[in-house]
Amino acid sequence: MYPTENAFANPGAASVSIARQAIVDKNQAVVGYELFNRSVQKGEHTASSDAQMLFNLLSMAESETLVGKALLFVNCTLDSLAAGHVDLIAPEHSVLQIPAVPLSQIDQIQLRLPTLRALHARGFRLAFDYSVLTQPYAEWLPLAAYIKFDTVVLKSATMHSFIRLAQTKTPALLVAEKVSSQAQYLQLKELGVELFQGDWFARATMVEGQSMRPGQATILQLINLVRKQASTAEIEEVLKRDPTLSFNLLRFINSAGFGLRTEVSSFKHAVMLLGLQRLFKWAALLLTTSTLSGAAPAIGTTAVIRGRLMELLAAEALSADDCDHAFVVGIFSLLDNMLGMPLETALSNLTLPDSVTQALLHRSGPLAHYLTLTLACESGDDEAFAQSAQALQLTEKQINWAHLQALAWAETLGET
Repeated sequence: MYPTENAFANPGAASVSIARQAIVDKNQAVVGYELFNRSVQKGEHTASSDAQMLFNLLSMAESETLVGKALLFVNCTLDSLAAGHVDLIAPEHSVLQIPAVPLSQIDQIQLRLPTLRALHARGFRLAFDYSVLTQPYAEWLPLAAYIKFDTVVLKSATMHSFIRLAQTKTPALLVAEKVSSQAQYLQLKELGVELFQGDWFARATMVEGQSMRPGQATILQLINLVRKQASTAEIEEVLKRDPTLSFNLLRFINSAGFGLRTEVSSFKHAVMLLGLQRLFKWAALLLTTSTLSGAAPAIGTTAVIRGRLMELLAAEALSADDCDHAFVVGIFSLLDNMLGMPLETALSNLTLPDSVTQALLHRSGPLAHYLTLTLACESGDDEAFAQSAQALQLTEKQINWAHLQALAWAETLGET
């Protein structure tokens, strides 16, 4: 069994809140719960904060307490879908609620289609609002497993027209939201709506929990091991040394979102089940959402971008091992900001190759020019950019391409 929350009570724990509201069938039996993030203030939600906080909440919430065996109806943003956050959620237990695009960005409908098709092919059920029945969304409609109708937004006559249209164009299940009375429920049921949600059935209830934040140095060490495809034993050793990191991992893999049938109680079993690719995404996303020592979450993302850019630049001339070391230099270059301590002190807790420590602490050695060039790309320092590029015999085109690739890659881990 994994430990209780009290076993790791510490100042790094932050309170998190999820609201859940039941979705019921015609017999008023619960078939699922829609989850709402209540840990950020109204108006402060962003695509990244919602996606990353949802990941943390799903990974930290006790399965039976949160949703039992019911479906998770997960609110998504189009950006978070493209970033791949849902790779960490079990398709068979989840319904992804997809928003319509803003009217001013109608061209996004076609641009987002490949992502939605890929999610559908992986087994995710997709829920859309009634907009999916309109002509611009014609290619989205075959992907719909659920169509939701907001009874507050839609007037009665319009609601009836959309319901009839849906019944002729799609086999998707129809869901009425914000149902507020028995009369409204009976009328919608008579029209053929299959699922219902609203205060008349059940008000949204809060599920409070604690977000346990492990040390960022350990997260970075775990990322480095996964990138090097280290053995399960090596990864397990890192997890054993950080109780909050291992606690988070076991809670995540045993969560409703992950969707396992049996409980995982050992680190070795968890690592084997998760696999290196998903373990890397989990650790990288945990890094970008961690805010210890008052550091802004964006610092984690900047570190990830630096690491990837240095790796790509080094690939032009260095060995695979040195490219891995270049990644470590980039991602550790903000360790002092993340941990709130001098860089030398932070690095003293890690065993690193000499080329890494020389570049970070003394700006010397084979990786120093790559770090200088990376910082120049970030700051716009033209002189440092030109000098480092010349020293490394890299063209401006090569550098710009690598920078764009690094930015795009970081977005797949969750932009902050």
